[in-house]
Amino acid sequence: MKSETSPSLTKNEKEIVITSQDLQLNGILSVPPKALGLVLFAHGSGSSRWSRRNHFVARELQKNGFATLLMDLLTPGEENQRDFVFDIDLLAERLIAAKIWLSKQAATQYLKIGYFGASTGAGAALVAAAQDPQNIFAIVSRGGRPDLAGRALPRVQAPTLLIVGGDDTIVIDLNQQAFSLLRCEKQLKIIPGATHLFEEPGTLEQVASFATQWFRSHVISHEVGISPSP
Repeated sequence: MKSETSPSLTKNEKEIVITSQDLQLNGILSVPPKALGLVLFAHGSGSSRWSRRNHFVARELQKNGFATLLMDLLTPGEENQRDFVFDIDLLAERLIAAKIWLSKQAATQYLKIGYFGASTGAGAALVAAAQDPQNIFAIVSRGGRPDLAGRALPRVQAPTLLIVGGDDTIVIDLNQQAFSLLRCEKQLKIIPGATHLFEEPGTLEQVASFATQWFRSHVISHEVGISPSP
């Protein structure tokens, strides 16, 4: 549900409903003209498509030519149940369902897909990319839990950027463990002075900048078939 502090939508953003069999998930879609690709946001536990931090990053990506989809991975009846919130395989299935839905929409069917995951959403994005790698050009994790992807990590093919706050000590350790298991092109960026939610001045701007650079460089290389660095 939208809260009082939720961001207002711009004229280029619209609320949509993603359907998959009997499932309906709410989302916010923006598709600029001649989009370079589409970044699908996977939020973490306790968040939703109305996350201000994800909206900030999404709008920076939109300014740089990317379509974006912010979506709820759980239904209203599921989002307060811990078993659903931390079911990484279920969340990954929902991302794949959204990817399939996007492939059937006129405005998005030809766009390459990137994943931007936060917290548990990062683990789900990596699992989804490992299970269904076709058309995935890059992945970015913000303060994420990529370790939750577990045995899927070595099977991830898409170039992956992990971004962590320098003061988020426990999550740094978890990201380093996950980083060591990735076999794709990869980078780990630590933002000095940032805590888990990147609430410190200028830190979320750095996240958006790193993410934009990563997605831009890899959507281009994906398009022309350049092999990633070993």
